[in-house]
Amino acid sequence: MGKTKIYENYPCWIMLISNLVSIAIYLAGAFIIYHLGLVWLGLYILYILLLEIMVMKKSCVNCHYYGRCCAFGKGKLSSLFFKKGSPNKFARRKITWKHIIPDFLVSIIPLIAGIILLMLEFNWLILLSVILIVILTSFGNSFVRGSLACKYCKQRELGCPAEQLFSKNKK
Repeated sequence: MGKTKIYENYPCWIMLISNLVSIAIYLAGAFIIYHLGLVWLGLYILYILLLEIMVMKKSCVNCHYYGRCCAFGKGKLSSLFFKKGSPNKFARRKITWKHIIPDFLVSIIPLIAGIILLMLEFNWLILLSVILIVILTSFGNSFVRGSLACKYCKQRELGCPAEQLFSKNKK
C-alpha cells in the first residue's frame, strides 16, 4: 500500500465541498431560528461569525496551513486578518470535548428550537431543516473530515489536537 498523499494546498473542489456542508448547516439553522424572530436570528448569525473568527484567530494562525489553502480555506483567510503564530503551539494544544461544545451548539441550538417549533405547530420546511441539520452534522461532517480533510492533512502529521481527541475513542 502506498502512502496517502498530503496536500500542501488543498484542491478547490475539496474546499468547496467542505464549505458547502458548513454553509448548508448554517443556513438550515438560520432558517429554523428565523421562525423564533429576527433578534434570535441575528444572535445566531453573530454567534457563527464570532465562532469562525475565534477558530481563525486561535487555531488557524498556528496551523501549518496558515497562508495556504487548507480543506476549509481558513488558512488563507486567517492570514489576511491575523499575524502568523507557531505550528508547534498548534501541535502542543490540548483540547477536550468541553472545548468543542461551542461548535456543537451551532447545530444543537437550531435542532432544539426546531423540535420545539414542530411541537407548537407542525411545519414541513422546519422538519426538513431539522433532518438536514442532523444528516449534514453527522454524515456530512464525517465524510468531509474522514474522506476529504484530515486524511490528507500535513498538520495532522505534525500534531493535531482534534485528531488526538477523536483518536482516543479508536484505541
